[in-house]
Amino acid sequence: MIDVILNHKSIRKYKDEPVNQSLLNKILLAATRASTTGNMQVYSIIVTTDKKVKEQLWEAHFKQNMVLQAPVILTFCADFNRFNKWCRLREAEPGYDNFLSFFTAAIDALLAAQNAALAAEAFGLGICYLGTTTYNADQISVILNLPSDVVPVTTLVAGYPDENPFLTDRLPLEGVIHYERYKDYTPADIDKIYAEKDSSELTKKLLKENNLKTLAQIFTQKRYTKKDNELFSEKLLKVIQKQGFKF
Repeated sequence: MIDVILNHKSIRKYKDEPVNQSLLNKILLAATRASTTGNMQVYSIIVTTDKKVKEQLWEAHFKQNMVLQAPVILTFCADFNRFNKWCRLREAEPGYDNFLSFFTAAIDALLAAQNAALAAEAFGLGICYLGTTTYNADQISVILNLPSDVVPVTTLVAGYPDENPFLTDRLPLEGVIHYERYKDYTPADIDKIYAEKDSSELTKKLLKENNLKTLAQIFTQKRYTKKDNELFSEKLLKVIQKQGFKF
């Protein structure tokens, strides 16, 4: 399993080959064995294989073609709907319509998603996370008919890879690991931690294509801008509140 983790690649091109139900069930079972708060499992997984539904999700996910190519789309949702109903049917009034509960359920969903990703890769499938889930959570909620107390938080596409991309870079351990207490970064630390990323051939190519000076500028001016972050933050907060979680 450690080799699977260390060799993870995001796959964005897939073969036209279905994933059989037996294999899919093993992946879903692995997802349900993830750690969960209080053993509540306050998440749900929506499995999409139907072409028409995938086309709708493709629209919501910024028309990324891997949504159409991959045979399986897994949408992981923070879900207190099921747990709340269980509580009320057992003469217990739930108090889970708040931000902490949403955050708890979102963590549960993300842990389940990572288990599913690791299992899929262990079985030879490729996967890719879709950050667009939170950008257009409102559209996805409608497409998937999500009731109150359910919010989509991430999506995995899964299938047999039709590409073999290179391993993407990661920061060195000293860039993300702190022992005993958090040790803040000096300018020299930042220079060292980001040295490889700043000077890579890919970065040089991106800088030339975008006519910018630094990789950081590509992130702040092109990829994840303040304007977009604020827009999608407002949209997501409205969805969370609309689905029944109070702030």
